[in-house]
Order: sequence, then structure tokens, then C-alpha cells
Amino acid sequence: MHTLIVTAHPSDNAYTQAVVNQLTAGLTAAPGNSVEVADLARERFDPRFTPQDYAYFSGSGAPDPAIVAEQQRIDRADRLVLVFPIYWWSMPALLKGWIDRVFTGGWAFDYDSTGLKKRLTRLEAMIVGIAGAPHETYVRRGYRDAIQTQIVEGIFDYCGIRALDSVLLHPLDAESQQQGLTQAFALGQALGAQPVKA
Repeated sequence: MHTLIVTAHPSDNAYTQAVVNQLTAGLTAAPGNSVEVADLARERFDPRFTPQDYAYFSGSGAPDPAIVAEQQRIDRADRLVLVFPIYWWSMPALLKGWIDRVFTGGWAFDYDSTGLKKRLTRLEAMIVGIAGAPHETYVRRGYRDAIQTQIVEGIFDYCGIRALDSVLLHPLDAESQQQGLTQAFALGQALGAQPVKA
């Protein structure tokens, strides 16, 4: 199985990168699994929805080749894992811009006379969010529900992607940081051991 991990953090030394490394190690521990990491900050992905993007969206222009290349990365994958620090109840702008530009009509979804057509039904996805507050705060203030609504229902389900899990790690001290890395490795192992559902 091939997994595409997409991450967005401005620092190479961030905890987010350590989580990506542990997920990758867990996924590749089982034979037959491959992983590609799309590190949007390192790759200098432009998150701005450009005039060319709008022209393509409106049916009056061709797609940006850089966006086609991102779609091809997803097309090669059986699974998509988004790993990101939580900013303002959601994903960083860089990752949101990637979604805005890559998950285009005609590729991720479409419409016809009967309504919405979900075009990514073969894909499975998981969220791994890095939280800056305790679990209790996320539950009490509804942050976890907000992420579920915005990403799992608002993006994944809209395109037909099957959501596997939404995991929040809370690395608030040395002990919880290590627990999160151990959990990330175990998540990768579990994901690598699961066959993709037909």
C-alpha cells in the first residue's frame, strides 16, 4: 500500500516533523508499504488561489501544472494522512491552501443533473493533529468537533474519501511528547497492517 503524508510546519525541528518521522517508520515497518511525504513548507508550495486556479475552476482555463502534479501524487496513493499543528481550531493556512488549490472540481468532485458526484471514493484518509492545549480543553470548547466538521465532513466526505480516524496528540511536556511519538509509530504500524477497503 502507498501512503501520502502531507504536512505543513515552518520549522524542520518541530514536533510535527518528529510525528511524521514516527508515522513513516511505523508504516514502513510492515513489508509492502511505501510512503511519500509532501512537506509543503520545505517544497515552498504556494497556497494562494491564483487567477489561473479561478479560471480553471470557472471552466475558462487550464490547470496549473504544479496542481496537476499534486493531484497525481494523490492518485498514486491508497491513503492520505494529514499531519499538522492546530492553528485557530483548524489546519495551518499553508495546508488549507493546498486543499483549496488541489481538491478541484472535475477531479475531486463534480456535479451533474442529479447533483454532487464524489470522485475520490477509492481513497482513505486520516488526520493527525498536534494540539497546544490539553485534551480536556479540546473537549470542553468543542475544538475536536470543529476539526471533525471542517475536515472530515467538509472536505473528506464531500469528495467521497473514507475517513479512518482523527487523532489529536497533546505534547505538553516531555512525557506526553514521548507518548505522542510512540502513538504515532503505533498508528503507522496499524495503518500499514490494514488492507485498503474495496
